[in-house]
Amino acid sequence: MKKTLFLLTVALSTLSFVSMGQSNTSVKGNVTDKQQKPAEAVTITVLQAKDSSAVKLQSTDKSGNFEFLDLSFGRYLLLYSAVGHEKAYSAEFELSAANAAIQLPSVQLNPASSEMQGVTVVHRKPFIEQKIDKIIVNVDAAVTNVGATALEVLEKSPGVMVDKDGNISLKGKQSVMVMMDGRPTYLTGEQLANLLKSMPASSIDQIELVTNPSAKYDAAGNSGIINIKTKKNKQKGFNGTLTLNYGQGAYWKTNNSLNLNYRTGKFNFFANGGYSIWNSFQELNINRKFSDASSKELTAIFEQTSFMKNENKNYNMKIGADYFLSKKTTLGIVLNGNFSPEKQAGLNTSYMMNAAAQNDSIITATSSNRDLWKNKSINVNMRHQFDSTGRELTADLDYVTYGSNSEQLFVNTIYDPNWSPKTVENLRGRLPIDIDIYSAKIDYSQPLKKGAKMEAGLKTSYVNTNNVAGYTNLVNGGWVPDYDKSNNFDYKENIIAGYLNYNRQIKKFGIQAGLRYEHTSYEGYQFGNPQRADSSFRRNYGSLFPTLFVSYAANDKNQLAMSYGRRIDRPAYQDLNPFLFFLDKYTYGRGNPYLQPQFTQNIEFTHTYNSFLTTTLNYSYTKDFFSETFSQGNPQFNEPEYATIVRQGNIGSRQNAGISVSAQIPVQKWWTAIVYTNYNYNQFKGELNNETIDVSAGTFMANINNQFKFKKGWSAELSGWYRSKGVEGQILIDPLGAAAAGISKQVLKSKGTLKLNVRDMFYTQKVKGTINFQTTNASFMNLRDTRVVNLSFVYRFGKPIKGTQPRRKIGGANDELNRVKMGGSN
Repeated sequence: MKKTLFLLTVALSTLSFVSMGQSNTSVKGNVTDKQQKPAEAVTITVLQAKDSSAVKLQSTDKSGNFEFLDLSFGRYLLLYSAVGHEKAYSAEFELSAANAAIQLPSVQLNPASSEMQGVTVVHRKPFIEQKIDKIIVNVDAAVTNVGATALEVLEKSPGVMVDKDGNISLKGKQSVMVMMDGRPTYLTGEQLANLLKSMPASSIDQIELVTNPSAKYDAAGNSGIINIKTKKNKQKGFNGTLTLNYGQGAYWKTNNSLNLNYRTGKFNFFANGGYSIWNSFQELNINRKFSDASSKELTAIFEQTSFMKNENKNYNMKIGADYFLSKKTTLGIVLNGNFSPEKQAGLNTSYMMNAAAQNDSIITATSSNRDLWKNKSINVNMRHQFDSTGRELTADLDYVTYGSNSEQLFVNTIYDPNWSPKTVENLRGRLPIDIDIYSAKIDYSQPLKKGAKMEAGLKTSYVNTNNVAGYTNLVNGGWVPDYDKSNNFDYKENIIAGYLNYNRQIKKFGIQAGLRYEHTSYEGYQFGNPQRADSSFRRNYGSLFPTLFVSYAANDKNQLAMSYGRRIDRPAYQDLNPFLFFLDKYTYGRGNPYLQPQFTQNIEFTHTYNSFLTTTLNYSYTKDFFSETFSQGNPQFNEPEYATIVRQGNIGSRQNAGISVSAQIPVQKWWTAIVYTNYNYNQFKGELNNETIDVSAGTFMANINNQFKFKKGWSAELSGWYRSKGVEGQILIDPLGAAAAGISKQVLKSKGTLKLNVRDMFYTQKVKGTINFQTTNASFMNLRDTRVVNLSFVYRFGKPIKGTQPRRKIGGANDELNRVKMGGSN
């Protein structure tokens, strides 16, 4: 299979680069309603005259106008569709060298018949849309996304990988900035994964994958931005969507959501709520072999098996309102709330053996964790359009508070080789965390002569976090403080940023240049206890982040683009905490207050052929690259001798080069195949634990999605993804992949949809790998509850009234919230 997919990649890439040679075209038109008023937000779809297959689509502007550029020569017709109105078609027309610019007659849309007023007419978008600057994933277009979570949708998105701990990478590079509706997702690491697990896919409209953002965005995220866009109604009147889902894997699950919208006059109100229960498991098997540092001979073997049962509930709510102060000014407010109680029960069995694999001792550890995490946020936003030329001013104020409280109980029992108990250790922990984030930003856009535009903006943010880990041991029937494991860490950070961005179209060339400056100052304070003195650290630094984008429309079928950008990744707040965190008796985490930010320079070259085939070459160089590192415990630093210490560290430099090819292939009129392939080559050089690191490896990824559309409202999907062996810092991950299938049926006069699917149907999504460090060689296998059957029902209701514009993307606290990292296990 790997050889076949590699040959497919080469073939598609070759076709992409040799296909050159057509002319520019233009098709313009106008749409009005029954009262002859301009019809805004009407979907215009270009269809091939020979088979009615869709070529391109867009929406009309405020004046009811639209224009399609760079269509291939040939015969077409247009489909006009809008909610609450009957469809309309244009007459056929032909584009040729002699007739390259066409002005179509104005079209009037008529209201739909009364029995159709409550039906939402939805244009079927492709699952993957390849744009010149990003990839768009339309979540509802894939039947197998029903019942899935946001994290599972990301796992099957092109170029995205989610590792064993829930960390997200894009095109083989971690440190992705994950956003939601242009706003932050609040968390990184394990807690970000928990948030995305609790978020149903039914609440997501699109996922945008941007590998090289402009200077307008925060400079954080060396591999780019993943923006999750939630669903929003855009019609006047009252309307909404109800989604009910039941899933069955090893344990049952449910994801349910309700989205409501009401707009009348100068007000728009919206409310989204969700409730989910996620029962799952994780089984982790680790084998560690310890060798003598001098002779390299085997000295001990450590085998560990753990099983964790998770019960997670999530309640989330978003409410907001827009007030249209005038035709030029809009004011808005958005409030978010999330409440998630979680229970975990685990059993860990460890066998300590000598070099001959004979048991020296056996340790069992039962754990009980109760976590309660909640976050609240408020956003106040403003948008003012000075005139119709595009001169615009926007502003955002954000406040986010995050609270978490984790209560842990560990019971460790040590046995001799014959399972006779020797000692029992009881450890209790309470880990409250509080985070407050304040952010303010303002952006201004100014059109210039000859079609140019200048953008400028300012932003400031302030973060205050407090992390407490209080542990006690049961001694003689009483709980005594464990000062070796307890700590209290306080962190404050301020970032001030400003940017300028200029873009202009010069004939077939598009040019955009930007420069962003960010100044960072932070300080951390580790409170002492009777066994340890206080400690603190602080730092100030400023950096410039240039960006450059150049595009060239060679002809109506070929587009070329080049982009360059410099980006930064700051350490997660918790990773700076200089303390040894307890994970289990033989696994600890330690913070690093000396951890430096990493800087990356990215460059990409992209070719798009006929809007269906895109090939991208990319290269990046990262300085002061930091990654999760592993080392053996050192008793001199109060670390258990045979324990594994996990921490973030700057290990040197990383070079990444790759090629990706994506294609949307109309196999038949009823069958569309979407193929994405990516090959990445990573090289790491540096020094860690006084050992030289020079590791390099290539990774091949493929994502294939087959969409089938049948008559009478039936549709289906068959999809799968695969990743070859790859390197993640010190970890070597074995090949893995998964396959999924699903069917869908429109019911209740297209008001409802029934969907049935199965994900990871062959149960192949098993993470296996090896970790070698110092005198330790380890192998592991991680199993999760990934094979799940889902049944879902979606019901759309309401009587929308024609016409309004989409709400503006809001929020300014992007990087700050993305770096929150909760819990000692990260």
